[in-house]
Amino acid sequence: YVLHMTAVEERRLKGMLKSAVTEVLSERQDLLRDAIRECFEDVSMLRAIQSGEKSRLVTRDKIFRKLRRST
Repeated sequence: YVLHMTAVEERRLKGMLKSAVTEVLSERQDLLRDAIRECFEDVSMLRAIQSGEKSRLVTRDKIFRKLRRST
């Protein structure tokens, strides 16, 4: 099924969508805030993974010894 829209219909649809998104974001600012927070968390996780890939490997025992000492 192919939908053919005129330029006027496309502009009208775009305006309606923009209006709806603007309204939702103004009424539910928490959604935008949560999405931005998740993006920052994802970037932080990616950077941690990349950093870990560049570091040397350590044994499981060494990690647990270090954790025991820090408590």
